[in-house]
Amino acid sequence: MGLSSFFKNLFGSTKESVTELATNAENTFEQAKEAATPYIEKAEAFAEETIEKVKEVSEPIIDQAADYAEKAKDTVSEYADKAAKVVNDVVDSVKEKTASIGVSEAPETIAETVFDESEKSVTEVEEIADEAADKA
Repeated sequence: MGLSSFFKNLFGSTKESVTELATNAENTFEQAKEAATPYIEKAEAFAEETIEKVKEVSEPIIDQAADYAEKAKDTVSEYADKAAKVVNDVVDSVKEKTASIGVSEAPETIAETVFDESEKSVTEVEEIADEAADKA
């Protein structure tokens, strides 16, 4: 019987110790939570203030970027038109020279390829400028 009472005492005191530790842990957690609340509120306020400051500082930069993108769009469009004219002149010249040789399909293929690529460039620049303007 001495052995069974030993185990009862051992496990009984362990159960009490675990219960006491759980209660202490819960109390400590509540205290830590209460102590951290002001710091969490301060961190939230700081984050909000920082976000507002970043917005204020970045707004003129975004506006400038939108203006620059619009200017770039205009410039590229102007040069794309000029490049298309030059390419068309080159294609016409190639057509004239190859017509005398007897090759008729090559100039059309060249003209289509060059024209398609210049159109893509203008479209891409316009899309980029529009995206920049939308972000502003």
